[in-house]
Amino acid sequence: MKSTIYFTDLVSRGKDDSKVKKLERLFDGARLGEMIQENDLVGIKLHFGEEGNDSYINPVFVRVIVDLVRKIGAKPFLTDTNTLYYGSRHNSIDHLETAIKHGFDYAVAGAPIVIADGLYGDHWVPVEVGLKHFKEVKIAGDIVKSDSLMVLSHFKGHGMSGFGGAIKNLAMGCAAAPGKLEQHECAKPTIGSACTGCGTCVDKCPVSAMSLSHGRAVIEYPDCIACNNCLDTCPDSCIELDWEAMEPFMEKMAEYAWGAVKNKEGQVGYVNFLLNITPDCDCVSWSDRPLVPDIGVMASNDPVALDQASYDLVNQQPGHENSLLTHSHAPGENKFRGVWENVDGRVLLEYAQEIGMGTRDYKLSKI
Repeated sequence: MKSTIYFTDLVSRGKDDSKVKKLERLFDGARLGEMIQENDLVGIKLHFGEEGNDSYINPVFVRVIVDLVRKIGAKPFLTDTNTLYYGSRHNSIDHLETAIKHGFDYAVAGAPIVIADGLYGDHWVPVEVGLKHFKEVKIAGDIVKSDSLMVLSHFKGHGMSGFGGAIKNLAMGCAAAPGKLEQHECAKPTIGSACTGCGTCVDKCPVSAMSLSHGRAVIEYPDCIACNNCLDTCPDSCIELDWEAMEPFMEKMAEYAWGAVKNKEGQVGYVNFLLNITPDCDCVSWSDRPLVPDIGVMASNDPVALDQASYDLVNQQPGHENSLLTHSHAPGENKFRGVWENVDGRVLLEYAQEIGMGTRDYKLSKI
């Protein structure tokens, strides 16, 4: 059976047709309020953006969801988990400060922030899933303990999964640090033959898992945490991902995503923001030019159908000529493969459907 995806565009002509009003109507039309009960502690799961990034969801839009949740009589809190890599969100203190710098303070967003996996990312609960890659997954404790979730995702490209949407927001975003490591374990970087042995990556490795040997860099894989800091720091771009590992990586993400909401059937609503559709995740400390024009906002109770519909709508757009796209500019061509040609994000959607997270079949209902 097809899942219904509710959609609102960005055409606004007057105060009663603003983006804020459209988002309110989308919330009501998609019946997201039915996922929440009075007095629920509701996690508003989002991404606060790495310092230097500016394409994360506008806090003004987050405030709309917060206010609608409060109207039901529930108690919302903004939440995310700490990062595996060493950046501005690696621990809860830096994470909170970054979130506030980006406008997610109480005065704007209207809710307190709770970093769901604790001060150092070690507050987690094992959730049994019994799937191909994992028997159990390590989900942030306060995600598990929340009564319900509103999963707000900035839909965009991603170098390891092709795209990032609701499923990735659950998978990486709800996993504690050990769970992030489990997902990345199969996708550690490799050093190409062009390595000059400059040592930049060695100096930047946060866990001292790299060294120089015979004039080139070497990765000590048992110590590597797959944070991929070295990819961004190599001045010669000779450190790459193992592209053959991306398919099992995406399957692992789907299993973690399923574990994140396993105990919340009928208690999770999803909203994808198809705005600022950049080539990279908001984890990077910059925001490149969007691949396509802004599209709108979509909502559903089915994360698989929602991501599939978002993926399709992006591909229907004309690509920006001066973006990171190297091909597939025409409407109907795959924009994500036009940037990350070694990764097919449809693997994630197919496997998520296979394990029962939702369906890729959908129908659009415009609000």
